[in-house]
Amino acid sequence: MIQIDVMIMGQIYKLACKEGEDRPLREAAAYLDAKMCAIRDTAKVKGTDRIAVMAALGMTAELLSTKAPDGPLSGMSMGDVREKISRMHQILDEAITPQKTLF
Repeated sequence: MIQIDVMIMGQIYKLACKEGEDRPLREAAAYLDAKMCAIRDTAKVKGTDRIAVMAALGMTAELLSTKAPDGPLSGMSMGDVREKISRMHQILDEAITPQKTLF
């Protein structure tokens, strides 16, 4: 386990994670920070705990919309999504590689 520092709404939090999982955790913290700061900046919600709940509700709604029967990722597990993204990267890499020799 390693420890990392992340900042959310100006406050530093020490978090523990497995080696190699720090990047996704930092990205999640940055996403949460952006959501919470946006809510705070509207000045309609006061208190960090209320801001956190509102951000969590918004993020949960986003997640559930991707899992909705008519959502863009309907019927797909996170593993399926990762595999699909990996295949897209591979296709892009194969398309870009020949282009490198042109320059």
